Amino acid sequence: MIVDNAVYVDGKRVLEPAGITAAYAETKEVGGVCWIGLYKPDPTEFGIVAREFDIHELAVEDSVTAHQRPKVERYDDVLFVVLRSARYIDRAEEVEFAELHIFVGRDFVITIRHGEGSELTRVRRRMESDPELLALGPEAILYAIVDRVVDDYGPVVRGLENDIDEIETQMFNSSMDVTQRTYELSREVIEFQRSTKPLLTILSSLIAGAEKYKTPPELVEYFRDVLDHAIQVQEHVSGMRELLQNIVSTNLAVVSVQQNEEFKAMTEASLAQNDEVKRISSWAAILFAPTLIGTVYGMNFDMPETRWLYGYPLALILMAVTSVAMWYWFRKNGWLK
Repeated sequence: MIVDNAVYVDGKRVLEPAGITAAYAETKEVGGVCWIGLYKPDPTEFGIVAREFDIHELAVEDSVTAHQRPKVERYDDVLFVVLRSARYIDRAEEVEFAELHIFVGRDFVITIRHGEGSELTRVRRRMESDPELLALGPEAILYAIVDRVVDDYGPVVRGLENDIDEIETQMFNSSMDVTQRTYELSREVIEFQRSTKPLLTILSSLIAGAEKYKTPPELVEYFRDVLDHAIQVQEHVSGMRELLQNIVSTNLAVVSVQQNEEFKAMTEASLAQNDEVKRISSWAAILFAPTLIGTVYGMNFDMPETRWLYGYPLALILMAVTSVAMWYWFRKNGWLK
């Protein structure tokens, strides 16, 4: 449960308490700042922390349950901040999120990590290497954590932008999986935006309440710097979301054009087939008339026409005239060319 547990005096690590109770007692004794790092504590374990440091029960419930939206709340003298860190898994094209719950009191900072998000070990090393910053108090630790989370958003933004560039290339190369890939990436961008957008409100609230809660002026400037970075991240995310929407619209237009071309080709093929059918039907009709007349004259019984001197010439002339007339009519109507 306990990842690290230390007491700092004037920005220097002076004690490493054996447990939560010892951390509370030794912090009061030396008059320093206690920083306890926890990883996925269960209700019983975190209950001990809550009792020792007098953390409000509502905040305790939120931290144990997790799945909280990014927010900042105050419970008496304790500041409760929830952040969502992120990292981009390029192979799966997914953004993996984790939650950080931070309790900031007058002389303590308790961090609870749910998931494999931003590593706070690097934050602790950074602060321990800068005693002057750490000496500014618990809110300096909060600043360093928020700064680390915002910095970790950078690789996520770059990963998403690279995938969007690939989608644009695929779209104009008529790749068939663009629609599905765009939809899946849009979901990741929307979820990422939900994690980053509240951070602007959190930082603005911390800056606005600096005078009331006696935050050192140096830290206010640090928080402003983090806010600027968070705004840049949010602008990038908003731009990516709009770009993905444009890609969807453009892809639909491209697909529509492709479908129209395919329909046009099918229509042309159908028309060509109809012309062939007309041509064949015309010649069949032309040949049908002489065949019918010849069939009648070829019957094996006595008919007046067979005894008439001009019977056969008349039959041949009738065949020729009928065929020519039908050929002329079909050609006039475009069935024959």
